[in-house]
Amino acid sequence: MIGSLRGTLTERSALGESAADLVVEVGGVGYRVLVSARCVAALGPVGSPVALAVHTHVREGAITLYGFADATERRAFELLIGAPGIGPALALAILGTYDPPELARAVSDEDVDALVAIPGVGRKTAARLVVELGQRVDLLAGLPEPRVVAGRAGAVRVTAHGEVAEALAALGYGSDEIRLALQRIGSEGTVESLLRDALRELAPAR
Repeated sequence: MIGSLRGTLTERSALGESAADLVVEVGGVGYRVLVSARCVAALGPVGSPVALAVHTHVREGAITLYGFADATERRAFELLIGAPGIGPALALAILGTYDPPELARAVSDEDVDALVAIPGVGRKTAARLVVELGQRVDLLAGLPEPRVVAGRAGAVRVTAHGEVAEALAALGYGSDEIRLALQRIGSEGTVESLLRDALRELAPAR
């Protein structure tokens, strides 16, 4: 299974408005890779070096490579195609409209109107995305997978960013301020160190 490609972009052609077909040459072998419109816009011209995270999709004897700017975008694609009714083409169109943090925000806010703005996504599909991905927003946005801790009410999913968000809310910060701060800080470290980083990010705004 191919997980990444690093080589030279030798061909590129549009596949409608939401995707493009690339050929990336690696060690004398040309690999055809499908990418989103957002991804192809960030690439250089033919002849440029290119590095892509890759999802190898195997179905009914056909093997298709889908390329992404990074592993976070690839993980978002894999979460999307895991949702009922979302195939690779539609998942690529979704990521061509929103990057993973933007998509996670729309899902978290249950913003069906924002999701309907994606070509090929109707209101029923948008509502399905909110339901299917609502519990996996952290993974969708590229944050670490939540750890599970035991509590009196049973298992509770907790993330360091979640604890930081709760602490910032208790200090009086709004949801938009908190979301922006969490996007800017890293994901490594203790809750205390992440909280200090978030407060430093928020200080200029106050």
